Amino acid sequence: MLNELRCEACSSDALALGTKEQKQLLTELDGWTIIDRDGIPQLEKQFKFKNFKLAWAFANQVAELAEEEFHHPAILLEWGKVTVTWWSHSIKGLHQNDFICAAKCDGFDVR
Repeated sequence: MLNELRCEACSSDALALGTKEQKQLLTELDGWTIIDRDGIPQLEKQFKFKNFKLAWAFANQVAELAEEEFHHPAILLEWGKVTVTWWSHSIKGLHQNDFICAAKCDGFDVR
């Protein structure tokens, strides 16, 4: 399972996942989509909460994960929702690390 894996170091000479590999890994996630921003595929999901404080707590958990894995997403915190976007900046694409971190986000329990 993806959420049991650890991120590996991803240097600028690492290869981005191809479309087939991305689609396969996407089947292991719940509610995530692959979007294209400026020609860069990114993995994104919006999480909904009852209020700002719960959304904030979740965003903090994502930030802690990012530091633990040394892999950093875009986090948009709003009232009642958090949008998390993962991609590998160094390779301008998606890497297995992005899918691992997305799966770990799904495991957070903030209520």
